[in-house]
Amino acid sequence: MTSPINPALAATFAPPVMEARAWIAEATFPPERPLLNLSQAAPVDPPPEALRAAMAEALGDPAAHVYGPVLGLPELRETVAEQWSASYGGAIAADQVAITSGCNQAFCAAIATLAQAGDNVILPTPWYFNHKMWLDMMGIEARLLPCGPDMMPEPERAAELIDARTRAVVLVTPNNPTGAEYPGGLLDAFMTLCRTRGLGLIVDETYRDFDSREGAPHALFADPDWDDTLIHLYSFSKAFRLTGHRVGAMIAARDRLAQAEKVLDTVTICPNQIGQRAALHGLRHLGDWVAGERREILARRSALEGEFARLDGWKLLGCGAYFGYVRHPFEAPSDRTAKALVDTQSLLILPGTMFAPTDTDGFAEGTLRIAFANADAAGLAEMGRRLAAFTP
Repeated sequence: MTSPINPALAATFAPPVMEARAWIAEATFPPERPLLNLSQAAPVDPPPEALRAAMAEALGDPAAHVYGPVLGLPELRETVAEQWSASYGGAIAADQVAITSGCNQAFCAAIATLAQAGDNVILPTPWYFNHKMWLDMMGIEARLLPCGPDMMPEPERAAELIDARTRAVVLVTPNNPTGAEYPGGLLDAFMTLCRTRGLGLIVDETYRDFDSREGAPHALFADPDWDDTLIHLYSFSKAFRLTGHRVGAMIAARDRLAQAEKVLDTVTICPNQIGQRAALHGLRHLGDWVAGERREILARRSALEGEFARLDGWKLLGCGAYFGYVRHPFEAPSDRTAKALVDTQSLLILPGTMFAPTDTDGFAEGTLRIAFANADAAGLAEMGRRLAAFTP
């Protein structure tokens, strides 16, 4: 007899990016058509030289090699509070900021403070798959909210899903996987809904540094009572190319962070010390560099939009931050289409079946996500040529 496995964990789908990597591990790519990998929303280039130098210097600090505060370095928490207060036009205190081991951990901790097995959380579809996976593992129902044709979730439809066991609404903007940038008014409406119904509003802004709009994307922090409802999540990984160092943030009410501290202490004890020092250096010194990265990502977004304007039968449903979300013109479902693209075009993109259930009027089967963070304009032009040449 074998030892038991948690049935909720066993029922959770496998990590999609790892599944996609298995496709390319089993494939052979001809020299004239090397792999074009548009599957993962993470920069592969190292941090800029100045940041690497600061990280190397941090290695000489004895405090960087021992346990630090569970909720993060005080200097980093203070800097986040100051800069976020200024950029959002609100009032955020350092003790309303927690530093986490990546934004995924921030999400897991936030959910742990809100819900338990048997509760439900409203999750728009297409979803960010790790959000869905964590809810499934915890035995928390993901109450699915299909987005409209513009890839926007609708507060009115969300209100219809709320019952006595609903604990929160989760929003991601700019969105992963669709790239949609949610208007400030839409976020205001969700804030009002959640406050009125006594729910938490989790807003994951991992990709906020690449929003195409100037100024604050919303005014939620300008509400003096924001912390009775809002839980803001952020990642330093994308802005400063620190994916391997796992540094994120959670901004929430003090009493909620006191509960989150129990989760963080149990799982990692403290965030990565070198990564935190890198994030702090980046916030203090690399604003102009990040602005340049944003301009480059916006140029790639424009290039992607141009490619799909020329492709017959394809439709770009959403585009922004690192992502384009598209409807393909084929009869084959998206998982088979994505695998065929690997085999015949050396092109790796993720199928919509990884971001939505397969019983939603064929939406998941008819869509694909393109992550273009690591493809320049020439790479995206090559993607366009391969898609134009593809027949399943």
